[in-house]
Amino acid sequence: MHDATDHLFRAPRSTPASRGGRPPEHRFENRPGMVVEKDVAVPFGDEGHVLYVDVYRPDSDVPAAPLVSWSPYGKHNPAPIGQIYPNSGVRPEWTGDLTTFEAPDPEYWVPHGYAIVLADVPGTWYSEGRATYHSPEEARAFADLVEWAGTQPWSAGKVGLSGVSYLSSLQWFVAALDPPHLGAINPWEGWNDTYREVARHGGIPETSFWPYIWNRWGASTTEIEDLEAETAAHPWFDEFWASKAADLEAIRVPAFVVASWADQGLHTRGTLEGFRRIGSEQKWLDVHGRKKWAYYYEPENVERQRAFFDQFLLDRDSGVDAWPRVRAEVRERYAEGTWTDAREWPLEDVEYRQLHLDAGGGSLSWDPVAEEGAAAYDGLGSGLGPRRAAFAITFAEPVQLVGHVRAVLHVSADEAEDMDVFVALFKLDAAGDQVGFPYYGQFEDGPVAVGWLRASHRELDPERSTDFLPVLAHRRALPLTAGEPTRLDIEVWPSGTRFEAGEQLLLVVQGSDVMRYPEPLTYARHTETVNVGRNVVHTGGRLDSHLVVPVLPPGS
Repeated sequence: MHDATDHLFRAPRSTPASRGGRPPEHRFENRPGMVVEKDVAVPFGDEGHVLYVDVYRPDSDVPAAPLVSWSPYGKHNPAPIGQIYPNSGVRPEWTGDLTTFEAPDPEYWVPHGYAIVLADVPGTWYSEGRATYHSPEEARAFADLVEWAGTQPWSAGKVGLSGVSYLSSLQWFVAALDPPHLGAINPWEGWNDTYREVARHGGIPETSFWPYIWNRWGASTTEIEDLEAETAAHPWFDEFWASKAADLEAIRVPAFVVASWADQGLHTRGTLEGFRRIGSEQKWLDVHGRKKWAYYYEPENVERQRAFFDQFLLDRDSGVDAWPRVRAEVRERYAEGTWTDAREWPLEDVEYRQLHLDAGGGSLSWDPVAEEGAAAYDGLGSGLGPRRAAFAITFAEPVQLVGHVRAVLHVSADEAEDMDVFVALFKLDAAGDQVGFPYYGQFEDGPVAVGWLRASHRELDPERSTDFLPVLAHRRALPLTAGEPTRLDIEVWPSGTRFEAGEQLLLVVQGSDVMRYPEPLTYARHTETVNVGRNVVHTGGRLDSHLVVPVLPPGS
């Protein structure tokens, strides 16, 4: 069992005072119809530590249903996302002045009979203990808070969990512990496997979001987990990283899971895997093509959240049992799409078909390619050759691709024993222009989907891999032989897109990130490359490179 004695710790990256915090002072504030109790000390663990929470509850004798938000970003600091991220799509009228970063709005929830409990997680801000992130220790502290919230005099007893991103990720971990008073969870864009979904997806170190985010988590008066040193010390999926992957199959509590096609490279994979793998009998999934923060705060979706929590926390029949188990948006372009209902994820009506690469014509085809070919590109993108290899198909009839894509590529490196391969799928309209989609919560010119893989990490985990989802073992290095074609199975993150007749699906293959935005905008970047010289994609015949794509029949 991996525990805190194995963690590396460091001094905090910032102090609470430097970021607008002030020492805890238990106090009450009153608003119309609302009691606000600030800096409540909640015991956790066996060492006598406390964490600090703010509670927003009705000014009433009627017990309220607690909604807990577990955050490293500071419970004290109302942070309208629209001001921090102007392109997030969150309208000012959707949140009140009590709304903290990625958490529910007390001004909406309290009048409906809920108590919002905002926690500074252990070791952050003024909460005691040492900060560990996505760890068993953190999950146990979260479970202690759930039990506290479920047993307060003002509490109706059944506790729900709400929030986006980090506030969702930890829901998987605590739900696996099944604290008795946990009544329902609402994971909304949250990874559950830190290695495979954030820090080293595909075996390639992430060099933008991961270093940025641990700075955001680093305000403390004690010590914080040294994620920088730990990530460097653990390049493979070992017990350390296993401790930062949730035991999804252990989850039994009702769950309303919301994912998007837009959080490629961050939350999309983990949220959908969470829904697929959790053991809950009562579980529902929405997977949309919009921006994650805007979708969370959009009034129609807040009402949907409340219907879910009303059903499972307050025993009100809100019609949730009649919801389709899965709703998936099939995008046409930015902010346009249609919804399809299903019973499971991946969608049960999907047919997996192969699109074959042909280097000779730069094409994709439903038919196998007999003649062998090769498409070369400069792995470093340094101008010594083409920056990428590209393959496209113009669809003769409408096609809906909804789900996971598997890119089976036969590749070689002329001068190296390893290579980084990045792939992206784009939609082109009938005129050949790119159709943009939301990407990473704020961009609007994104691809259909992306994926990447370091060739030395290509070994699959046979127990977890499926026909549609290659899961990497990440246990040992498998070097390439220079110049020798080698098969890679690259996971392309899930997506849902409709192509009309005359529109194109474009596949690009290159040695670096396909999406590029200027600093300091944060998204998935990978600047620590192993590429050297010319890389080659081999196609046709015995080297049949192809995409396995999820085709949803018309009318589904």
